[in-house]
Amino acid sequence: MNNYRIEIIANQSVEDDITEVLEEQIPDFEYTLLPTVHGRGLRSKKLGSNTWPEQNFLMFAYVSREVALKVKEIIGAVIQRFPKEGISFFCVQEAEL
Repeated sequence: MNNYRIEIIANQSVEDDITEVLEEQIPDFEYTLLPTVHGRGLRSKKLGSNTWPEQNFLMFAYVSREVALKVKEIIGAVIQRFPKEGISFFCVQEAEL
């Protein structure tokens, strides 16, 4: 059952790296990608402007607990490879209705 929403927000410079490793390690991984996301984090602004030219992307998916744990592990490894790219991972469990 897909009752977890995972979100990955990161600099566009690592979008291909993240997408490739997720698709490689989780062959049936389905996701939605928002290629251009602007915002302000703790360390920097990414607004796509002359002053703050960098931009983020957002990937989200609805997955099982097992897949959410695997994605968290994969993203942890990517963060170790690219520690300055502002990669964030979030996971929210669906509330029972």
